[in-house]
This record gives sequence, C-alpha cells and structure tokens, in this order.
Amino acid sequence: MEPNYSNLDPQERNNRFLAVLSVLVGAGSICSGLLPIAGLVFGALGLFSGLRGRRSDSKNLATMGVILSAFGLTLTFTYSIFLWISNNIK
Repeated sequence: MEPNYSNLDPQERNNRFLAVLSVLVGAGSICSGLLPIAGLVFGALGLFSGLRGRRSDSKNLATMGVILSAFGLTLTFTYSIFLWISNNIK
C-alpha cells in the first residue's frame, strides 16, 4: 500500500522533501569534499535542509542527512587545511 502524498499537509510535504534532499546533498558533499568550495556549498546546503527536514515525520532520514553533511564539511575543512599547509611549505 503506497501512501497518498497529495493528502499530506503542504508543510509536511516540504519537510519530507528537505529530509530526502539533505541525504542526497550530504552524499554529494562527501564526494565533492576534495573541491573545497563545492564541498562547502554542498555541506552547508545539506545541513540547512537536514535541520529543516527534522520537523517532518522523516526525522531519521533528516538526521542521516545532517550526519553526512557534517562529515562532508569535516572532510572539506581537513583537505583545505592540508592544501594550505602543503602550499605554504614550498
């Protein structure tokens, strides 16, 4: 039995969309973590949408998106510091 999404409250539908978006963008932030600007943008967008998505019934999905986005941001900052140090050593 498939749920009828057209009967959902519009706010709940938006929050569920943000929960799913946070997982997708969080995974993208991990993949783009080696490009510091892209990793920062994807990580921040994933965190924002994950925190907003936690208002829905899909809290576990939104929490996973927040975790993935935070990991992507950590990877981005770590790699940025590594690049900065390696460029200053020369």
